[in-house]
Amino acid sequence: MRSKVRVVAASVCGPMHRYRKMPCQDCFKHKTGRRNFVAVVSDGAGSARYGKIGARVVCETLTDLLAECDFSTVKTRIVQAIETARGRLIRHRFNKQKNTEGLLDFSATLVGAVCNRGRGMFFHIGDGAGIALSNGDYEHFVATRPENGNFACETFFYTMDDWKESLRFTTFENASTLFLMTDGVTNFAFSPDYRHIEKGFIAPINDFLQKDMSKGKAVWALNNTLNTPQAKKLNSDDKTLLWAQL
Repeated sequence: MRSKVRVVAASVCGPMHRYRKMPCQDCFKHKTGRRNFVAVVSDGAGSARYGKIGARVVCETLTDLLAECDFSTVKTRIVQAIETARGRLIRHRFNKQKNTEGLLDFSATLVGAVCNRGRGMFFHIGDGAGIALSNGDYEHFVATRPENGNFACETFFYTMDDWKESLRFTTFENASTLFLMTDGVTNFAFSPDYRHIEKGFIAPINDFLQKDMSKGKAVWALNNTLNTPQAKKLNSDDKTLLWAQL
């Protein structure tokens, strides 16, 4: 990527995890390579013993492997990168079984984007969401939306044996701003049917972060937004939001 990408991201621990004295199991990572900008967020399953590790490994692996990939083969490269992340978990010291059955202990969702010279590709497994905006147009946008199973609390993970069946791709062009988020933020960012953006949440954040300020101040402000009493009350899950100005 020749142009400089500005990124502000934050993760906060949900009240439920704090009550249970559990750490935040969300993770995010981004990287600007010579070819591509890559950003990934992941939500480690609360029911998984090492969900935090599963989230961290997939974020680190995909940003490292996709930053310099040929965009014309990006779908294939994404699949290969996820397979590499799974392989790392199979060999992980906490995977006593050293096989795919042991991956259940590392269950995590996945939402990411690869951008290259005005082109972009979302890749997505499970809940969470991504939004691509062009010049602050909140009516016309491209989104990758959550996918759940038959029950509200059931979703899909990249650690499942049939993960490829749940991997979704969404293309976008000429985006100026990206939002990636875990499930703890999606109900603030979208209408209940996920067809529209909640402009009362997305627009103020976008407008504020576009201001020329120190990164430390911007991260502090985003942390506070995700950690308000109202946010805790509306959703008790961990919350991660990544904003990128392309």
